[in-house]
Amino acid sequence: MRKFIVLGVVLAVALLLGAASQFITHDAGASSHREAPLISQDPAADNTDVYMFRSPEDDSTVTLIANYYPYSGPAGGPNFYRFGDDVRYGFNIDNDGDAKADIQYFFKFQTQILKNDTFLYNVGPVSGLQDPNLTVRQTYAVYKKVGKTTTKLYGGYIVPPSNAGCHSFAQNWAISIPAQACAANNGIANYEAVAQTAVYDLPNGEGKVFAGQRRDSFFADVGAIFDLLSIRGTFSTGGYNLFDEFSVQTIALQVPINKLTNGDDVIGFWATNSRKATRVLPSERQTTEAADATDAHINSKDWKQVSRLGLALVNEAVIPMAMKDKFNASKPVNDVANFAGPVVDPELAKLLNAIYGVSIPSTPRQDLVDALLLGIPGLNRPAGSPVASDMLRLNTTTPVCTSGCSTMGVIGGDNQGYPNGRRLTDDVVDISERVIAGVLVSGYNISPNNALGDGVNAAAGTFSGTFPYLATPVDGFSYGN
Repeated sequence: MRKFIVLGVVLAVALLLGAASQFITHDAGASSHREAPLISQDPAADNTDVYMFRSPEDDSTVTLIANYYPYSGPAGGPNFYRFGDDVRYGFNIDNDGDAKADIQYFFKFQTQILKNDTFLYNVGPVSGLQDPNLTVRQTYAVYKKVGKTTTKLYGGYIVPPSNAGCHSFAQNWAISIPAQACAANNGIANYEAVAQTAVYDLPNGEGKVFAGQRRDSFFADVGAIFDLLSIRGTFSTGGYNLFDEFSVQTIALQVPINKLTNGDDVIGFWATNSRKATRVLPSERQTTEAADATDAHINSKDWKQVSRLGLALVNEAVIPMAMKDKFNASKPVNDVANFAGPVVDPELAKLLNAIYGVSIPSTPRQDLVDALLLGIPGLNRPAGSPVASDMLRLNTTTPVCTSGCSTMGVIGGDNQGYPNGRRLTDDVVDISERVIAGVLVSGYNISPNNALGDGVNAAAGTFSGTFPYLATPVDGFSYGN
């Protein structure tokens, strides 16, 4: 029985976000930690999760979130994890169902070394974004592209410092402060206060933006899943959230709905990251003589897409290894031509059936085409004849859930949840496993199909009720204690 549970959960997990049925995939973006060969070697450009939901404190807006840099331990000094200065981070919005970006936001970062005579990240307690004790500062610019017109909304926004440790943000810092005094000196609370000052209002009513370190919001027992598709306990309990104390680099936008829609209440969203096509490295002498370390290489030519994330775990668990890098470089409008095969006849579903005898709907899985590539009819499918494609879809008129909300989203009776957009609290692993097993198909809402799960049911930390919502990152000093 344990073997059955083991494979059932894991295969479903993988299947889960990739091939799932209609209620699972189209809305939510999901975990994509190290999903493809090339991007696994480029963490600064690796998009781990995508979220999209109607903002709970201002339902006239939609919040878009993308996380980067998987498996970042908080104790990352002296060079704490940061956004790539040579990466262009992109948010793409389709508001007419043609699988092409109608609105795009780009984020470009720049890092400055402020002190040349220390190896430390900060040389004393930090109380603000421009505290003189900081030795490194990263800033960024935000661009918006509509059609062929690109506008720079603002340049010079500051990324908050990483949470180096509770002493670094303590009120009354001294070298003699023992570890147990960190809490007493409000180091954690002070860090969050500094981080919140990095929430900026975009000009001309374009919304709000934040970019900086946050606690990883994804939750799953991937350690068991990738150990021959095992689970530690049962479907509902006993799993270990590998992401418990890890951090991510987060970009979050809160945008008025009327600036995103165009005659249809449903919008699609996917994140992309791009690098310059050519990188020229200098000789040793040139590197040594460079006045600024950022001039040590030259990027040229056009931007080339190296990462893409929309639906949950599609590239990680549905797309075959040989096609994963191609997926990251592709556009949603070409998905049917390039990747329809793995969706209508998913490998993991076949394994569930062949090895463990789990009853699975017959192929081709039209239910998965509807769910993954078109949107749920009557909920988040665009009007008319939308182009089948992989992206998150959200009906911007769905009321924000204020009571009786379910972490199981739509299959839990909560239409504001996954996959009609993805909230931070939605348990996409359990939802996806059950949908992939066919619970939305007549005759398949049976045990064990409707009980699958990885035993991890909530993210670590406490989410905020206001933008940008994600939890405070674990500080470097306390990490692992």
